Amino acid sequence: MFSVIYSPDFALQAVTRMEAELAGVPVALVEDQKKKAVVTQVNEVAEGAGVRLGMTAPQALARCVDLVLRSRSGMLEKEMREVLLAAAFTLSPRVEETGEGIWTNDLRGTRRADFLGRASKLVRELSGLGLVVRIGAGRNPLLALLAAKRANPVLVVDDERVFLAELPVSLLDPLPQLAEILEQWGIRTLGALARLSRAQVASRLGVDGIALWDRACGREARVLRLAELPKDFEEYLELEYEEERLEPLLFLLRRMVGALTFRLRVAYLAAEEVRLELGLSDGSRYERTFRLPEPTREADLLFRMLHTHLEGVRAEFPIVSVMLRIEPCRPVSKQQDLFEATVKDPYQFSDTIAQLGAVVGSGNVGSPRREPTHRPDAFRMEPLAEIQKKWEKEVEENLVWAGGLPMRRFRPAVEARVRMKEGRPDFVDSVAVRGAIVKTRGPWRLSGNWWEPERWAREEWDVELAEGGIYRLVRERNEWFLEGSYG
Repeated sequence: MFSVIYSPDFALQAVTRMEAELAGVPVALVEDQKKKAVVTQVNEVAEGAGVRLGMTAPQALARCVDLVLRSRSGMLEKEMREVLLAAAFTLSPRVEETGEGIWTNDLRGTRRADFLGRASKLVRELSGLGLVVRIGAGRNPLLALLAAKRANPVLVVDDERVFLAELPVSLLDPLPQLAEILEQWGIRTLGALARLSRAQVASRLGVDGIALWDRACGREARVLRLAELPKDFEEYLELEYEEERLEPLLFLLRRMVGALTFRLRVAYLAAEEVRLELGLSDGSRYERTFRLPEPTREADLLFRMLHTHLEGVRAEFPIVSVMLRIEPCRPVSKQQDLFEATVKDPYQFSDTIAQLGAVVGSGNVGSPRREPTHRPDAFRMEPLAEIQKKWEKEVEENLVWAGGLPMRRFRPAVEARVRMKEGRPDFVDSVAVRGAIVKTRGPWRLSGNWWEPERWAREEWDVELAEGGIYRLVRERNEWFLEGSYG
């Protein structure tokens, strides 16, 4: 089973998602072709007004006087790709960036019900970020892509023949000469093309015709070119016009924060530090670095912090660009001492400190610390965030983090029958899973309390099954158990 996340009009979405005023407005994306500005993508409103792909900009404006024209933005498309790539990793760890606006997942080991739940939730989350996507699933990447293009918003192909029969041939993007020949033959659907003899298609249309016929029958077998998650968490936007108002800036920051925190959640990281840069029309920059009270990936908390700060900022010149960067870290889990007092809401406390600093001055708010001198009553005010950072660093230095996939444990462990071959597990049979083992890691032998009657010893193996899925096998007292699954 494979799935595809499809973002229709990808380049146009990358531009319009950052401009709130374009909601409900006819918008077209234009590119220079042969020294002419040609329409390459349109939204539904523009299409309803008569704007078509391939029109020149003057022709499109003649059809729709309210049409808004925009050019492609490589930076915005890069940031949108990173968000959707992270979204694909929520469905499975095997992801390919297939093409513009297309991400393919290998769903081996994923149950249909689990996939449908994750896909529906993902569509809702991306909609909150201003992104429209469709998700399809099928036996191979081609069927998954076709399903995604017809999904509303999620579609799983069960009966391939029925699904393919009524689809237009244009969905497969045939070569122009092939498309013209098929139109002359009256072949307009994949079902009509598939009913032709493969030999006849080969003799009349050649190799390209055979490839098109195979795709019309839903045949495709290829290996995915797996991608990796980007490691930098930064969003940058150059504004179309100079901006002096706070509300449009807050809208942009809300979208940026939402996209960055979404990627943090997928990577199992949290924000440790946030850096905001505003480019001004005179060439100068306003810069501010926020040290967070504690690591978080909650978009509401980070946006509230930026909102509170910007309400007190007065820029001398209009804003022309916005950059938001997050320094990630691993979430730190800590247990308080029995008599240790803690702040109930660190971010509410941080907001209160920021408001006090705006009244009395940032240098007059903090915690008093003695100066290294004999002068009586000599002290300095140390920012509370720096004090907390020192404590967190001490805690983190004593932590050891083990990377890898999380394991979902079966409680209690499931009894299993395991066949060994050359000293390694070769086949497993249990009520939870059954199949041949293709890869093994181990054994890892553990033991303890050897000096007591309750002494124990166990042997652990990590195995991958031929049908997909990675599991933990355990042998204790010559009995096998299935302890959990990875992923």
